Amino acid sequence: MKKSILLLNGPNLNLLGMREPETYGSQTLADVEALCKEHAEKHGITLESFQSNHEGVLVDTIQQAKGVYTHIVMNPGAYTHTSIAIRDAIIGVEAKVYEVHISNVYEREEFRHHSYISDIAKGTIVGKGVPGYLEAIDQIAEDK
Repeated sequence: MKKSILLLNGPNLNLLGMREPETYGSQTLADVEALCKEHAEKHGITLESFQSNHEGVLVDTIQQAKGVYTHIVMNPGAYTHTSIAIRDAIIGVEAKVYEVHISNVYEREEFRHHSYISDIAKGTIVGKGVPGYLEAIDQIAEDK
């Protein structure tokens, strides 16, 4: 199967560029999605994007990715620290998951230090800003 990526963003990431720009930067989610799509295409990889603020919708989207995408690049947002349902959905699909966080969650509030995703992810990238998404795509391009 040719490599394909589902770029999945969780709650409040639709506010990129407006919400806490000192933490998350000035690029909008549309900017991030376009940048990632262009970057993936340079590697010959297709990429589709989806964002939701709703846990169940994210779970449904992950489940629907089975057999459609080889990889998921996901910024689960606050669900990183709370959602066993998202974790279980990831375990249930065959896609390799890369977890991305724009900010360094380990330098923030203590409740952000635990991830339900990191130990099941193929890779985790934190604190590199929007370029962290591109790094995940680069890792997927090198993935065998």
